[in-house]
Amino acid sequence: MKAKPFIKWVGGKTQLIDQLEALLPADFDKWENVTYIEPFVGGGAMLFYMLQTHSNIKSAIINDINPDLTTCYKVVRDNPSDLVNSLQEVQKEYYALKTEEERKAFFMAMRDEFNTKSLNPIRNTTLFFFLNRTCFNGLYRVNKAGLFNVPFGRYETPLICDPNTIYADSELLQNVEILTGDYQQTLEKAKGQAFFYFDPPYRPLNNTSSFNDYTKEAFNDLAQLRLKEFCDKVEAAGYKFMLSNSDCADMFFDDLYLQYVIDRVWASRSVNANASKRGKLTEILVHNYQDTKQLKLAV
Repeated sequence: MKAKPFIKWVGGKTQLIDQLEALLPADFDKWENVTYIEPFVGGGAMLFYMLQTHSNIKSAIINDINPDLTTCYKVVRDNPSDLVNSLQEVQKEYYALKTEEERKAFFMAMRDEFNTKSLNPIRNTTLFFFLNRTCFNGLYRVNKAGLFNVPFGRYETPLICDPNTIYADSELLQNVEILTGDYQQTLEKAKGQAFFYFDPPYRPLNNTSSFNDYTKEAFNDLAQLRLKEFCDKVEAAGYKFMLSNSDCADMFFDDLYLQYVIDRVWASRSVNANASKRGKLTEILVHNYQDTKQLKLAV
């Protein structure tokens, strides 16, 4: 069983993996004792891929500002059996409900309990998984008070407990250090040949397309500027990085990252209530090295 993301996450990178791999440094596989760092881990698709594909990665650091999410990673890593047992109980309760009205009432009760912010790590993670599987489109969104507010998704028998994935992920996460808070703390953990992959909350393409409400703190243009300055620090420290973001018509990122290499990759976006607004679009991929695996293959 291969490890894979244990939650659904907006902007997940599973569909982009091949394109991201092609844009890694050309000599990446020759690096030794690599430290892999993800300051915005999110659903972790790139993390799970990199750890299973590149055996020269000997340690990894992940971070997220969302404490509920990082608690999930810690529980999956450290207490997989307890989590599986807890999820199986909740799944059994949910599957026993006969009507949509009963399922919605159960969902709302679980959401209210999750929002008390007073649960132990196992219960908190159990409810995080449950809400992720049963809410509308698997979104994670909070209001200004930091409370989860995504509505019920009307699913009858979603897979709430996937033991094989949890155990595979737990094994892979054993050598991963999990941080919670501001992404800038990750630079302190870099050593030797370190590679940073940044997947921050995306800049909205328009006023209605923002799905970056993962935390109560907004990730606005000032936050994007601060992130660019942090990339400069990573560059100055001698480390390589790659960064994903939206491809904005106003050329915001082309101007901001002018000193670096900017490639574009194709992505599909399916999280939109209006089906006509889903589809393929380009994203930018910024990196601070010229030679990529893709260019190496083209020569």
